[in-house]
Amino acid sequence: MIATSAGKVQGFREDGIAKFLGIPFAEPPTGELRWRPPAPHKAWKGTLQATAYAPICAQTNTFGLFAGPANDNEDCLHLNVFTPDPAPSARLPVLVWIHGGGNINGGAPGYDGAKMALKGKIVVVSVQYRLNAMGWFAHPALDREGHQFANYGVLDQQLAFKWVRDNIGRFGGDPGKVTIAGESSGALNVGLNMVSPQAAGLFHGAICQSLCPGPLLPAGPPISLKTAEERGVAFAIKAGCGSGVDAETARCLRALSAAEVEKIAAAGNFIGSQGIVDGQVVPILPMTAFRTGKFNHVPLINGNTQDEQMMFIAIRQYFSAADNALRTPATAEQYLAYVNGTYGKSPYPAETAKAILARYPLKNYPSPAQASNRVGSDAAICGQRILDKVLAPQIPVYAYEFQDRTAPFYFPKMPGLDQGAYHTSDIQYLFPRWHGGPGAIVIPFNQAQTALSDLMVGAWTNFARTGTPGRFGPVEWPRYVDDPSVPVWLLQKMQPMLMSDADYGRIRNCDLWDEIAKY
Repeated sequence: MIATSAGKVQGFREDGIAKFLGIPFAEPPTGELRWRPPAPHKAWKGTLQATAYAPICAQTNTFGLFAGPANDNEDCLHLNVFTPDPAPSARLPVLVWIHGGGNINGGAPGYDGAKMALKGKIVVVSVQYRLNAMGWFAHPALDREGHQFANYGVLDQQLAFKWVRDNIGRFGGDPGKVTIAGESSGALNVGLNMVSPQAAGLFHGAICQSLCPGPLLPAGPPISLKTAEERGVAFAIKAGCGSGVDAETARCLRALSAAEVEKIAAAGNFIGSQGIVDGQVVPILPMTAFRTGKFNHVPLINGNTQDEQMMFIAIRQYFSAADNALRTPATAEQYLAYVNGTYGKSPYPAETAKAILARYPLKNYPSPAQASNRVGSDAAICGQRILDKVLAPQIPVYAYEFQDRTAPFYFPKMPGLDQGAYHTSDIQYLFPRWHGGPGAIVIPFNQAQTALSDLMVGAWTNFARTGTPGRFGPVEWPRYVDDPSVPVWLLQKMQPMLMSDADYGRIRNCDLWDEIAKY
């Protein structure tokens, strides 16, 4: 039993770890609190039984077997604590995990921090935050109410960080040694917090797995407040609240049921899930902040999986038919449409798509899916490499690529699909009980995968403790430097190895993507 700032919580012991699940850190953001900054949870009487995960935040399940289930729950601002030593004298490093899901899906259940807590002797905290239209929404009627706005999901995360600052010492953690970490949109949110002045001093290290906010993001950079508010007005019109910007419009929006909000959000491009440059929470574009040094300077682990695009190819194939045997692989026409549709229009010069198709001709790949994978994956990877080069002179950066192509896959086996080291495949190596969302296929690790998991857990938790990942099996993980001849890339696989920046850029065609990123 631990006495938090809002009341007592009763956890339980399992696998050598004390677990406290479903602790509310904010008042439910419902009714008049919808689309407002989160308010700290009021004190409760008695003892809260922190023995089960809280319901996940309102969302529509658009990623196949990832995340979900679809729901309209707004009372979801809870966190979970995993600690090997729930005693104030322990003073252990803390890792705060921000889940992924495109900022429209996902939740904390399944991210069991027991292995990192036990083997790394750290405290792990997983947090939930508002998603979709509840978390990433702007409208003039709301934004003129005198409170912070737009990036409600980031504000939720920052309130959770403050809860950690004020309470984690009672669970054995050190509030002066906090690392924030996340995967996919969780990594995006890590980056948004790095550029948010409001998060200054709330964390002391950062880990971005597959999508720190750099160039060539799949969804593009964070959008402007003007664009976000235009989308918000379109949402209000669709909801029957009209095109006004007054208090009555705000009341109409808050009077919508959560189910109505989710339904409308799923039907169009009404939100800014890649982040919104609101001027306060996210004051400027992240790349501008990073280039000008206007960000929270902390050590950073930044990396990707080898085959980032393959999960999105799998999602498309999964939804191509209800019968797994009939699910159709990507076609040559789809590959051409993907390249031309993404790079054959503004802001890219007219010849950009042609240059990509010349560098990634279909004849060089066993399937259109593999060609699409390399285009999408290399773009994401080289964008992160650009970010590394910008940050390396300013903060310690540690770069990696996760390369285990044997990782268990939570989608069913589909015709012609080679999963590779797909986007999200690395999560289960840190959270071994994580295998996607409801309906996902659970496959246990083999001995070699367990050994790789041990190496990753060791590096992540050592980084939380010291600000450097240290050794990764037979190699010392070096700090990234912008020198083409120096081996600075850690390739995470069964037999880890280092690669020079020049060689890594060559195998990922970064000369091409460096030019494309200028636009």
